[in-house]
Amino acid sequence: MSTVVRIPFEVTGWEPEELVLGEPGPVAFGRVTLRKTFHGPLTGTSVVAMTSAAVGETPAGYVAQELVTGTLEGRTGTFVVQHSGVVDGADSRASGVVLPGTGTGELSGLRGTVELTHDESGAVLTLDYDLT
Repeated sequence: MSTVVRIPFEVTGWEPEELVLGEPGPVAFGRVTLRKTFHGPLTGTSVVAMTSAAVGETPAGYVAQELVTGTLEGRTGTFVVQHSGVVDGADSRASGVVLPGTGTGELSGLRGTVELTHDESGAVLTLDYDLT
């Protein structure tokens, strides 16, 4: 049986760089290293390696891998989340998975799915997980 938790987070660092893929055109590609801080059922931090595509100033989509370090409901360790999203107007949802085999320490054996949402109350990672 899985456990579902909602984890508020803040982006605490943003280090962008341009990514050149072919001839200049209407789509711009970028790579970003960002950092997050989590509160609630997961307390800790993460470092994210993300690539994105944008049309003008509007992001169109991204893919990311995120190394999370912290304590999830009393268990300490690290794990990797892989997620992606498409931004289309006001919809800014993303989804992904906990990569199997990446859990360490007391989070060894962690598996699950994630959804990331952003609204007027802030950013939230919803984690649906099993820990064997």
